[in-house]
Amino acid sequence: MSTASVSLKGGRRRGRIGDLVLLGVTFVASAGAVALLVGIALKVFEGAQPAYSRFGLGFVTGRLWDPVKGHFGALDLIYGTAVTSLAALLIATPLSIAIALFLSELAPRGVRDVVGALVEMLAAVPSVIVGLWGILVLGPFVQQTLEPFLHRTLGFLPLFRGKYSAVGLLPATIVLTIMVVPIVASITRDLFLRVPLDLKEGALALGMTRWEMVRGVMLPYARPGLVAAVILGLGRAIGEAIAVTQVIGITLGIHVSLFAPGDTLASRIASQYQGASTNLQLSAIVYLAAILLVITLIANVIAQLIVRRFELQKAGGQ
Repeated sequence: MSTASVSLKGGRRRGRIGDLVLLGVTFVASAGAVALLVGIALKVFEGAQPAYSRFGLGFVTGRLWDPVKGHFGALDLIYGTAVTSLAALLIATPLSIAIALFLSELAPRGVRDVVGALVEMLAAVPSVIVGLWGILVLGPFVQQTLEPFLHRTLGFLPLFRGKYSAVGLLPATIVLTIMVVPIVASITRDLFLRVPLDLKEGALALGMTRWEMVRGVMLPYARPGLVAAVILGLGRAIGEAIAVTQVIGITLGIHVSLFAPGDTLASRIASQYQGASTNLQLSAIVYLAAILLVITLIANVIAQLIVRRFELQKAGGQ
Protein backbone atom coordinates (compact mmCIF):
# COMPACT_ATOMS: atom_id res chain seq x y z
CA MET A 1 0.00 0.00 0.00
CA SER A 2 1.40 3.33 -1.00
CA THR A 3 2.14 6.17 1.38
CA ALA A 4 -0.48 8.34 -0.36
CA SER A 5 -3.22 5.73 0.24
CA VAL A 6 -2.32 5.43 3.92
CA SER A 7 -2.33 9.20 4.27
CA LEU A 8 -5.70 9.44 2.53
CA LYS A 9 -7.29 6.79 4.77
CA GLY A 10 -5.87 8.48 7.85
CA GLY A 11 -7.32 11.81 6.74
CA ARG A 12 -10.74 10.25 6.19
CA ARG A 13 -10.64 8.60 9.63
CA ARG A 14 -9.75 11.87 11.30
CA GLY A 15 -12.50 13.57 9.30
CA ARG A 16 -15.11 11.05 10.52
CA ILE A 17 -13.94 11.51 14.11
CA GLY A 18 -14.17 15.27 13.66
CA ASP A 19 -17.71 14.93 12.29
CA LEU A 20 -18.75 12.82 15.29
CA VAL A 21 -17.19 15.30 17.72
CA LEU A 22 -18.92 18.20 15.97
CA LEU A 23 -22.26 16.36 16.06
CA GLY A 24 -21.85 15.57 19.75
CA VAL A 25 -20.87 19.11 20.73
CA THR A 26 -23.69 20.75 18.78
CA PHE A 27 -26.24 18.23 20.06
CA VAL A 28 -25.18 18.78 23.68
CA ALA A 29 -25.35 22.56 23.21
CA SER A 30 -28.82 22.38 21.64
CA ALA A 31 -30.13 19.93 24.22
CA GLY A 32 -28.66 22.07 26.99
CA ALA A 33 -30.45 25.17 25.73
CA VAL A 34 -33.77 23.30 25.57
CA ALA A 35 -33.21 21.78 29.02
CA LEU A 36 -32.39 25.20 30.46
CA LEU A 37 -35.59 26.71 29.03
CA VAL A 38 -37.68 23.82 30.35
CA GLY A 39 -35.99 24.04 33.74
CA ILE A 40 -36.65 27.77 34.03
CA ALA A 41 -40.30 27.31 33.03
CA LEU A 42 -40.84 24.46 35.50
CA LYS A 43 -39.28 26.42 38.36
CA VAL A 44 -41.34 29.52 37.59
CA PHE A 45 -44.61 27.59 37.34
CA GLU A 46 -43.77 25.71 40.52
CA GLY A 47 -43.23 28.96 42.39
CA ALA A 48 -46.50 30.36 41.01
CA GLN A 49 -48.55 27.33 42.06
CA PRO A 50 -49.71 28.66 45.49
CA ALA A 51 -50.99 31.90 43.93
CA TYR A 52 -52.59 29.96 41.07
CA SER A 53 -54.33 27.66 43.56
CA ARG A 54 -55.65 30.70 45.45
CA PHE A 55 -56.69 32.95 42.55
CA GLY A 56 -56.74 30.74 39.45
CA LEU A 57 -56.95 32.48 36.10
CA GLY A 58 -58.84 35.29 37.85
CA PHE A 59 -55.41 36.58 38.79
CA VAL A 60 -54.94 37.66 35.17
CA THR A 61 -58.08 39.80 35.22
CA GLY A 62 -57.78 41.00 38.82
CA ARG A 63 -56.86 44.62 39.48
CA LEU A 64 -56.09 44.72 43.20
CA TRP A 65 -52.58 44.46 44.61
CA ASP A 66 -52.85 44.57 48.38
CA PRO A 67 -50.21 42.53 50.25
CA VAL A 68 -51.80 43.38 53.61
CA LYS A 69 -55.19 41.87 52.73
CA GLY A 70 -53.72 39.21 50.46
CA HIS A 71 -55.46 40.33 47.26
CA PHE A 72 -53.43 40.25 44.07
CA GLY A 73 -54.18 40.78 40.40
CA ALA A 74 -52.16 41.35 37.24
CA LEU A 75 -54.44 43.15 34.78
CA ASP A 76 -53.10 46.66 35.39
CA LEU A 77 -49.53 45.37 35.07
CA ILE A 78 -50.31 43.50 31.85
CA TYR A 79 -51.87 46.69 30.49
CA GLY A 80 -48.82 48.78 31.41
CA THR A 81 -46.51 46.19 29.83
CA ALA A 82 -48.53 46.09 26.61
CA VAL A 83 -48.86 49.88 26.26
CA THR A 84 -45.22 50.73 26.90
CA SER A 85 -43.79 47.84 24.87
CA LEU A 86 -46.02 48.29 21.81
CA ALA A 87 -45.67 52.08 21.86
CA ALA A 88 -41.89 51.74 22.09
CA LEU A 89 -41.93 49.30 19.19
CA LEU A 90 -44.08 51.64 17.11
CA ILE A 91 -41.49 54.37 17.54
CA ALA A 92 -38.39 52.18 17.42
CA THR A 93 -39.19 50.20 14.26
CA PRO A 94 -39.20 53.09 11.73
CA LEU A 95 -36.25 54.70 13.51
CA SER A 96 -34.28 51.47 13.35
CA ILE A 97 -35.05 50.94 9.66
CA ALA A 98 -34.03 54.53 8.91
CA ILE A 99 -30.74 54.09 10.80
CA ALA A 100 -30.06 50.80 9.03
CA LEU A 101 -30.76 52.31 5.61
CA PHE A 102 -28.50 55.27 6.33
CA LEU A 103 -25.66 53.03 7.50
CA SER A 104 -26.00 50.49 4.68
CA GLU A 105 -26.87 52.69 1.70
CA LEU A 106 -26.34 56.41 2.23
CA ALA A 107 -23.59 57.14 4.72
CA PRO A 108 -19.94 57.57 3.62
CA ARG A 109 -17.71 54.74 4.81
CA GLY A 110 -16.02 56.80 7.52
CA VAL A 111 -19.31 58.03 8.94
CA ARG A 112 -20.81 54.55 8.57
CA ASP A 113 -18.15 52.94 10.74
CA VAL A 114 -18.32 55.58 13.47
CA VAL A 115 -22.12 55.80 13.66
CA GLY A 116 -22.51 52.02 13.45
CA ALA A 117 -20.12 51.53 16.35
CA LEU A 118 -21.91 54.16 18.44
CA VAL A 119 -25.32 52.60 17.77
CA GLU A 120 -24.05 49.18 18.81
CA MET A 121 -22.37 50.72 21.86
CA LEU A 122 -25.73 52.12 22.94
CA ALA A 123 -26.98 48.55 23.32
CA ALA A 124 -24.16 47.86 25.79
CA VAL A 125 -25.10 50.69 28.17
CA PRO A 126 -26.44 49.12 31.42
CA SER A 127 -30.17 49.59 31.86
CA VAL A 128 -29.70 51.14 35.29
CA ILE A 129 -27.65 53.92 33.65
CA VAL A 130 -30.39 54.52 31.11
CA GLY A 131 -32.93 54.64 33.95
CA LEU A 132 -30.80 57.12 35.90
CA TRP A 133 -30.57 59.31 32.78
CA GLY A 134 -34.33 58.99 32.54
CA ILE A 135 -34.73 60.36 36.05
CA LEU A 136 -32.21 63.20 35.79
CA VAL A 137 -32.62 64.33 32.18
CA LEU A 138 -35.57 62.75 30.41
CA GLY A 139 -38.12 63.19 33.20
CA PRO A 140 -37.78 66.98 33.55
CA PHE A 141 -37.70 67.37 29.75
CA VAL A 142 -40.88 65.32 29.37
CA GLN A 143 -42.69 67.22 32.12
CA GLN A 144 -41.62 70.73 31.13
CA THR A 145 -41.36 70.50 27.34
CA LEU A 146 -42.55 67.33 25.62
CA GLU A 147 -45.88 66.75 27.37
CA PRO A 148 -46.99 70.41 27.08
CA PHE A 149 -46.08 70.33 23.38
CA LEU A 150 -47.98 67.08 22.80
CA HIS A 151 -50.96 68.45 24.69
CA ARG A 152 -51.00 71.64 22.62
CA THR A 153 -50.68 69.87 19.27
CA LEU A 154 -52.41 66.53 19.86
CA GLY A 155 -54.52 67.26 22.90
CA PHE A 156 -57.70 66.30 21.04
CA LEU A 157 -56.54 62.68 21.46
CA PRO A 158 -57.08 61.06 24.90
CA LEU A 159 -53.52 59.75 24.74
CA PHE A 160 -52.10 63.22 25.31
CA ARG A 161 -54.27 64.62 28.07
CA GLY A 162 -53.77 64.82 31.80
CA LYS A 163 -51.41 66.20 34.38
CA TYR A 164 -47.81 66.71 33.28
CA SER A 165 -45.39 64.49 35.18
CA ALA A 166 -41.73 63.50 35.14
CA VAL A 167 -42.70 59.84 35.55
CA GLY A 168 -45.30 57.80 33.75
CA LEU A 169 -46.05 55.72 30.69
CA LEU A 170 -44.53 58.25 28.27
CA PRO A 171 -41.05 58.40 29.88
CA ALA A 172 -41.09 54.60 30.16
CA THR A 173 -41.96 54.32 26.47
CA ILE A 174 -39.10 56.62 25.48
CA VAL A 175 -36.63 54.70 27.67
CA LEU A 176 -37.74 51.41 26.12
CA THR A 177 -37.42 52.93 22.64
CA ILE A 178 -33.82 53.89 23.39
CA MET A 179 -33.08 50.35 24.52
CA VAL A 180 -34.83 48.65 21.58
CA VAL A 181 -33.46 50.79 18.72
CA PRO A 182 -29.81 49.56 18.84
CA ILE A 183 -30.84 45.90 18.71
CA VAL A 184 -33.31 46.24 15.85
CA ALA A 185 -31.10 48.69 13.94
CA SER A 186 -28.01 46.45 14.10
CA ILE A 187 -29.88 43.38 12.88
CA THR A 188 -31.68 45.35 10.17
CA ARG A 189 -28.41 46.85 8.91
CA ASP A 190 -26.92 43.37 8.56
CA LEU A 191 -30.03 42.26 6.67
CA PHE A 192 -29.78 45.17 4.24
CA LEU A 193 -26.08 44.50 3.67
CA ARG A 194 -26.94 40.92 2.67
CA VAL A 195 -29.31 41.97 -0.11
CA PRO A 196 -27.58 40.80 -3.33
CA LEU A 197 -25.85 43.65 -5.11
CA ASP A 198 -27.10 42.54 -8.52
CA LEU A 199 -30.72 42.91 -7.38
CA LYS A 200 -30.13 46.49 -6.27
CA GLU A 201 -28.11 47.44 -9.32
CA GLY A 202 -30.65 45.78 -11.60
CA ALA A 203 -33.46 47.79 -10.05
CA LEU A 204 -31.52 51.03 -10.47
CA ALA A 205 -30.64 50.09 -14.06
CA LEU A 206 -34.34 49.69 -14.84
CA GLY A 207 -34.87 53.31 -13.88
CA MET A 208 -35.99 53.01 -10.27
CA THR A 209 -35.05 55.77 -7.87
CA ARG A 210 -33.13 54.83 -4.76
CA TRP A 211 -36.31 55.06 -2.68
CA GLU A 212 -38.18 52.82 -5.14
CA MET A 213 -35.31 50.33 -5.01
CA VAL A 214 -35.42 50.31 -1.21
CA ARG A 215 -39.20 49.91 -1.13
CA GLY A 216 -39.46 47.39 -3.96
CA VAL A 217 -36.32 45.31 -3.54
CA MET A 218 -34.55 45.68 -0.19
CA LEU A 219 -37.54 45.72 2.16
CA PRO A 220 -39.28 42.70 0.57
CA TYR A 221 -36.02 40.74 0.46
CA ALA A 222 -35.27 41.44 4.14
CA ARG A 223 -38.87 41.17 5.37
CA PRO A 224 -38.59 37.83 7.24
CA GLY A 225 -35.50 39.01 9.08
CA LEU A 226 -37.14 42.34 9.83
CA VAL A 227 -40.05 40.58 11.50
CA ALA A 228 -37.65 38.52 13.60
CA ALA A 229 -35.69 41.66 14.56
CA VAL A 230 -38.86 43.49 15.61
CA ILE A 231 -40.03 40.55 17.73
CA LEU A 232 -36.58 40.39 19.34
CA GLY A 233 -36.94 44.08 20.15
CA LEU A 234 -40.40 43.42 21.57
CA GLY A 235 -38.98 40.75 23.84
CA ARG A 236 -36.35 43.23 25.03
CA ALA A 237 -39.04 45.81 25.77
CA ILE A 238 -41.38 43.40 27.55
CA GLY A 239 -38.66 42.06 29.82
CA GLU A 240 -36.96 45.33 30.77
CA ALA A 241 -37.30 45.98 34.49
CA ILE A 242 -34.75 48.30 36.11
CA ALA A 243 -34.88 51.24 33.71
CA VAL A 244 -38.68 51.13 33.55
CA THR A 245 -38.99 50.93 37.33
CA GLN A 246 -37.04 54.16 37.64
CA VAL A 247 -39.28 56.23 35.36
CA ILE A 248 -42.77 54.69 35.18
CA GLY A 249 -44.11 55.73 38.57
CA ILE A 250 -44.90 52.23 39.96
CA THR A 251 -48.63 52.95 40.25
CA LEU A 252 -51.53 50.65 39.43
CA GLY A 253 -54.21 51.85 37.07
CA ILE A 254 -55.51 51.55 33.54
CA HIS A 255 -55.23 54.99 31.95
CA VAL A 256 -55.70 55.99 28.34
CA SER A 257 -53.35 58.94 28.74
CA LEU A 258 -49.63 58.36 28.30
CA PHE A 259 -49.02 61.15 30.82
CA ALA A 260 -50.33 58.97 33.67
CA PRO A 261 -48.08 56.81 35.86
CA GLY A 262 -48.30 53.04 35.66
CA ASP A 263 -46.38 49.83 36.15
CA THR A 264 -45.36 46.72 34.22
CA LEU A 265 -44.95 43.04 34.97
CA ALA A 266 -41.15 43.17 34.94
CA SER A 267 -41.04 46.36 36.95
CA ARG A 268 -43.30 44.98 39.68
CA ILE A 269 -41.21 41.80 39.89
CA ALA A 270 -37.97 43.79 40.22
CA SER A 271 -39.33 46.27 42.75
CA GLN A 272 -41.16 43.90 45.12
CA TYR A 273 -39.60 40.44 44.96
CA GLN A 274 -36.90 41.06 47.56
CA GLY A 275 -39.33 42.84 49.89
CA ALA A 276 -42.19 40.35 49.72
CA SER A 277 -43.69 40.06 53.20
CA THR A 278 -45.70 36.84 52.80
CA ASN A 279 -45.38 33.60 50.91
CA LEU A 280 -48.57 34.42 49.03
CA GLN A 281 -47.15 37.74 47.85
CA LEU A 282 -43.95 36.00 46.79
CA SER A 283 -45.93 33.42 44.85
CA ALA A 284 -48.04 36.16 43.24
CA ILE A 285 -44.86 37.87 42.04
CA VAL A 286 -43.63 34.58 40.55
CA TYR A 287 -47.08 34.25 38.95
CA LEU A 288 -46.34 37.56 37.23
CA ALA A 289 -43.09 36.04 35.97
CA ALA A 290 -45.04 33.07 34.61
CA ILE A 291 -47.39 35.40 32.73
CA LEU A 292 -44.38 37.28 31.34
CA LEU A 293 -42.80 34.02 30.22
CA VAL A 294 -45.99 32.89 28.47
CA ILE A 295 -46.36 36.25 26.70
CA THR A 296 -42.75 36.06 25.49
CA LEU A 297 -43.15 32.50 24.23
CA ILE A 298 -46.38 33.37 22.39
CA ALA A 299 -44.71 36.37 20.76
CA ASN A 300 -41.81 34.22 19.58
CA VAL A 301 -44.10 31.52 18.20
CA ILE A 302 -46.08 34.14 16.29
CA ALA A 303 -42.82 35.59 14.95
CA GLN A 304 -41.70 32.17 13.74
CA LEU A 305 -45.02 31.63 11.96
CA ILE A 306 -44.83 35.03 10.28
CA VAL A 307 -41.22 34.51 9.21
CA ARG A 308 -42.05 31.08 7.80
CA ARG A 309 -44.99 32.50 5.87
CA PHE A 310 -42.83 35.21 4.32
CA GLU A 311 -40.15 32.67 3.41
CA LEU A 312 -42.75 30.45 1.73
CA GLN A 313 -44.07 33.45 -0.19
CA LYS A 314 -40.53 34.33 -1.32
CA ALA A 315 -39.88 30.73 -2.38
CA GLY A 316 -43.18 30.65 -4.29
CA GLY A 317 -42.35 33.94 -6.00
CA GLN A 318 -39.01 32.60 -7.13
